Amino acid sequence: MDLKQLKELMRAIRQLDIAELEIKRGEESVRLRRETTISQASRPVLGSSVLPPDTSSLPPTSSPKVATKEDPSIAYITSPFVGTFYAAPAPDAPAFVEVNHDFKAGEVLCIVEAMKLMNEIEADCDGTLLEVLADNGKPVEYGDKLFRFRKR
Repeated sequence: MDLKQLKELMRAIRQLDIAELEIKRGEESVRLRRETTISQASRPVLGSSVLPPDTSSLPPTSSPKVATKEDPSIAYITSPFVGTFYAAPAPDAPAFVEVNHDFKAGEVLCIVEAMKLMNEIEADCDGTLLEVLADNGKPVEYGDKLFRFRKR
């Protein structure tokens, strides 16, 4: 099963409001599970996601700096899978994107390996990368923020 087929399956389970789907083909099997308790606003979009910043984990403080709103043009790309984050296509290759560089919608920003599949995570809009939030070669969870960027 390739990435395109996996994306189509994920889109279908979301549209049909299916909580879990398992497909077995020969020796391969794929199980997709959708979190049904999270709100529509906090669900990531397949491929890459732009979500408002999650401030629920920040400690309460009376500091006026923390109370200020973040720039609305700042967005995040989150992981659509549990897997391993890779910033480059190969260990000796340069990263797909560098901090302070511009990228275009559809451009590959990283790879998240899940179930031995290398899933290219693409930008869904033009932007400028401000920060890489995941560590190369380290595990990421579903919904983890991978990149912080400024929309253009």
